[in-house]
Amino acid sequence: MLKAERKRVILNEVRIHNRVLLTDIAEILKVSVDTIRRDITELHKEKQLKKVHGGAISLGFDNYDTGRKNIYSLELKTKIAQKGIELLKKGQVVLLSGGTTNMELARLIPPDLEITCFTPSIPVANQLMTKHNVELIVIGGKVSKGSQISIGGEALNLLSDIKVDLCFMGTNSIDANHGLTEFDWEIVQLKKTMMKASRKIVCPVISEKLNTVQRYKICNIDDIDILITELSPENEKLAVFKHKKISIL
Repeated sequence: MLKAERKRVILNEVRIHNRVLLTDIAEILKVSVDTIRRDITELHKEKQLKKVHGGAISLGFDNYDTGRKNIYSLELKTKIAQKGIELLKKGQVVLLSGGTTNMELARLIPPDLEITCFTPSIPVANQLMTKHNVELIVIGGKVSKGSQISIGGEALNLLSDIKVDLCFMGTNSIDANHGLTEFDWEIVQLKKTMMKASRKIVCPVISEKLNTVQRYKICNIDDIDILITELSPENEKLAVFKHKKISIL
């Protein structure tokens, strides 16, 4: 495979999943990790993505400014966020994981909707900081620089002491048979604990993540209550999920 083709694959994976690992991309492309590392270094210098330890993250995830120019599929993520906003009610306590879709949801919370939001995500917290109607509680602890999210024992302990009304659970990949999956073990443990701290689980995800699988499992598909995509619930791509015990928006 030519270098230009490898770079296109790398950028596509980064844009869809926000973050990729060197080892995963090397396996997909059947080349060495060193080759992928060099490709990512070049893409970093070209300002196509940001190189981080062990992989890369999207520029939109790393720099979520008011222009939001680098957010992949922003229009679709905005549509998903707008559907998610409809689930919010005054007085609710909500838990938001990381990810650009949840960042967009945080941005779109109406100024007259008074709610309490917990989040371990620094970018999501930054968005919620601008909302005077939102009581923000940041779940602290050791921060994963690649995902910009709190991980480890301190974050897990805080989550074990709360019970929220809704959890908007972003995910790297989702599949009807394999459920929600990630490639970061510590983030998987965080999200498992987030689920235990929540009465209802909402999964907002762009359709490009449907039918994809990563190495570590968060939960079965039946463990989430609501699936939100940019698609109509009647779209044939969602047919396989209709046989599961979840609502589709």
